[in-house]
Amino acid sequence: MSTKRPPNAQEKATVDDVVILLRKRIQKGDFRKPDGSPDKLPAAQSLGAEYGLSRQSMVRVLEKLRAEGIVRTRKGSGAWVHDWKPLVFFPQSEFHEKAPNVDVYTSLLDAAHRKGDARMDEITREPAEELVRSRLCLRDGEFVAVRRRTNMVDGAAAHTDDSYVALRIVEGSDWMLEDNVDRGTNRVLAELGHEIVRSIDEIHPHTTTAGENVRLGLGEGNSVPAIKIVSTNYDADDMPVQVTLFTLPAHRNITVYERFRSTGRGGE
Repeated sequence: MSTKRPPNAQEKATVDDVVILLRKRIQKGDFRKPDGSPDKLPAAQSLGAEYGLSRQSMVRVLEKLRAEGIVRTRKGSGAWVHDWKPLVFFPQSEFHEKAPNVDVYTSLLDAAHRKGDARMDEITREPAEELVRSRLCLRDGEFVAVRRRTNMVDGAAAHTDDSYVALRIVEGSDWMLEDNVDRGTNRVLAELGHEIVRSIDEIHPHTTTAGENVRLGLGEGNSVPAIKIVSTNYDADDMPVQVTLFTLPAHRNITVYERFRSTGRGGE
């Protein structure tokens, strides 16, 4: 199949057609130097002529590919193939041994030898939405404290990370600080008598929303396939204390769960 025209040659190529065709070319190794390293794509005007699109439409194509993490662009230097290395996300790392004053995300980055930080987007007090209210067993209209942050890896937004706790539990504590908490908010919950000892994770197919597109740097209208993890955290009294919602774009994250069985000498 040609990679220079849409499947039906009688139809004019659309922006989405060309996104698909260029994505395939990049994935099979086009636009690379002889040693395999990423190279520059032709100028938008040249690519537009190749695919039958205006320069303006071709710029939209490149913007969509940039939002997917497939190309990188810089004003004045054009578009280049981008070898994005997905972050391997281990939800179970929350319960692994780590330094007492290091949060979960920092530990994850350190283990992966990646550079990153957490950008704090918003800390609010608001009525609990139904998903959160039901997981935390809250009363109708009860308020939650919310920490919305976007986790950055190697200079790009990897995923959103939003935590919800009943406001009555954390009001006046460091959990509400208008900044990242160096020792981690889970440590703060433990200090408040609600150490998290168990989590139930639900994995849902998802397409990024308009708000998530902005936070993740995907651009307006550039929704991408993702997974949403709804993680409900329980303390030692089996009380649901915190709900964390992760949105992980599929092209920027690999989610890995570890399973194991007991190797004790007892019967199976």
